[in-house]
Amino acid sequence: MSAGTLSGIISLALLVLFVAGWLWVWSPRRREVFDAAARLPLEESEGDVK
Repeated sequence: MSAGTLSGIISLALLVLFVAGWLWVWSPRRREVFDAAARLPLEESEGDVK
């Protein structure tokens, strides 16, 4: 196997992993979890000083 073929296989594998991760993040089932995580910095806790 030449270096070019190996490089192409690795590139394809990384592209597939990237697309799979992108689909996982944008899945409607994950929306509630990510919305809750996005609100965390804005929530006040009991120990906050005003």
